[in-house]
Amino acid sequence: MRKALETVLFSCHKTGEGEGLNGIARAIDGIIAIVAPQTALKRTAARQKMQILNSGYSNYGANTTKKSMIGWNYAGGSWREDISDNLSILRQRSRDLYMGVPIATGAVKTMRTNVVGRGLMLKPTVDTETLKLTAAQAQQLEKEITREWALWAESNDCDMARLNNFYELQQLAFLNWLTSGDCFALLPTKKRINQPYDLRVQLIEADRVSSPNNFDTFGNEIVGGIEVDADGEVIAYHFSKHHPLSYANERMEWQRVEAYGNKTGRRNVLHLSNMERIDQRRGVPFLAPVIEALKQLGRYTDAELIAAVISGLFTVFIEKDSNEDGEPIGSGIAEEELIDEDDENSLELGPGAILDLAEGEKAHDINPGRPNKNFSGFVEAICRQIGAALEIPYELLLKHFTSSYSASRGALEEAWKMFKMYRAWMANDFCQPVYEEWLAEAVAKGRIKAPGFFTDPLRRKAYCKAQWNGPARGLLNPVQEVGAAVTRVENGFSTRSAETMEMAGGDFYSNCEQLKQEEKKLKEVKKIANAGEQKPGNAAGQQGNGTQPEEPAEQQDNNGEKPGEPEEQQDGGEKQGEKPVRSDTE
Repeated sequence: MRKALETVLFSCHKTGEGEGLNGIARAIDGIIAIVAPQTALKRTAARQKMQILNSGYSNYGANTTKKSMIGWNYAGGSWREDISDNLSILRQRSRDLYMGVPIATGAVKTMRTNVVGRGLMLKPTVDTETLKLTAAQAQQLEKEITREWALWAESNDCDMARLNNFYELQQLAFLNWLTSGDCFALLPTKKRINQPYDLRVQLIEADRVSSPNNFDTFGNEIVGGIEVDADGEVIAYHFSKHHPLSYANERMEWQRVEAYGNKTGRRNVLHLSNMERIDQRRGVPFLAPVIEALKQLGRYTDAELIAAVISGLFTVFIEKDSNEDGEPIGSGIAEEELIDEDDENSLELGPGAILDLAEGEKAHDINPGRPNKNFSGFVEAICRQIGAALEIPYELLLKHFTSSYSASRGALEEAWKMFKMYRAWMANDFCQPVYEEWLAEAVAKGRIKAPGFFTDPLRRKAYCKAQWNGPARGLLNPVQEVGAAVTRVENGFSTRSAETMEMAGGDFYSNCEQLKQEEKKLKEVKKIANAGEQKPGNAAGQQGNGTQPEEPAEQQDNNGEKPGEPEEQQDGGEKQGEKPVRSDTE
């Protein structure tokens, strides 16, 4: 003990005052730990509590001593532990919710309808400045590209399975992206009759991208079927021969596909996903944050529905002093309507059924109190939380617009911020890469003239520039919103092309060409209609006056006189050799 105290005094002499006090405390703790370990343990715990009380977030979100925080299971890890290891369960549960819970189905389909709709339509916008093209030349080139693109994209030949055209493939890819967390597409080539283009799109479900033998490497080289190099760059994808959850009676094998071609740099695999963590390689299902809430809400809805059905059944129970054989008065549940007749312990109810009871049994009616008047309010409260997590306003999630115009408009505006973000991701990750591969084939085959496409990357980018237009947002008050669009255009805040795309999802220049044709046809129709109205009246007037039909209008000048006639033969004068027409009174 004496030697320990001498050590303490020596340490205080060697260090400063603050450090000396800490040294003394540590030395005393060490001495107490030797003499009385239990007391030393209490002193250590008390000191740690004091540190917690004096350290920022430790007193709030990072607190571990409050009773409200003690039961929090917050253990986490890297994206591999938090996300990759749980993806199989998340995918299966997410798809199950989509197939069985109405709110989940509505959320996913609302996303699909507003982001993709009938498909994102191509509008080529070549860079005229880089390509040194006039406006007329650029417009002509864009028309040629649009025609050739329609030949490929509007045909089922673009699909490797030959089931969908390109716009339907967009819907399928986006739907799988939401329900499974990500979706993959290969870009193989295959010749087909009567189709000048060989490019094909082959969609792959997320489950088929997995590590060989379903084991990720310990060094993170291959995780979730995606292989990276030492720099973290994705270099290859591993695809299983068939779906891992299927009952296919064949050996499971994997094929390694390089992300980019070694010689051409061509993109072989497209990966659609939404990343949340740095170094993350696989996407998380859209419904993942609200899986538990959706499942519990589905159970509650089913329970309320069953209770309402039971309360609607009118069943009579007959109680007798003795258990007699034979059918009860009336008729019970028809045999073909029984669903659990093999279970003797099961008692089934039915509309208007009369059931016999055994001796000593009594039936007590229980009022389930359905429909529940609190059902709607509770569901709405939960749906508001689900909508907030998914960035889908409650009004749009339930298609329930009962608020004021301003509130509904604000909800739609917030939703469209999210829809545009997903649409941009869809265009950048799927539509644009496919379009660029198709355009390269079209130029290589000489169907589209694009000098410098393969030699200059800048010119290639200029040729590939395009916009992808999707479904337009809904208009709550068309007159007011169209007026606002006109004001934006007149003041230079927007363009007619932009407003046409936003409000109707169309193309301004295509509309102008169509309007020209329509106006021309409308004038022809009006001319025919006017001529038909004038002929009967003119003929009747000419017959009553005994005069000859008038000359055609195009043979008269602007004053109504025939060309080449003298002035005296005009309206006020009399022609030579003719008597003026007099009225009866004259």
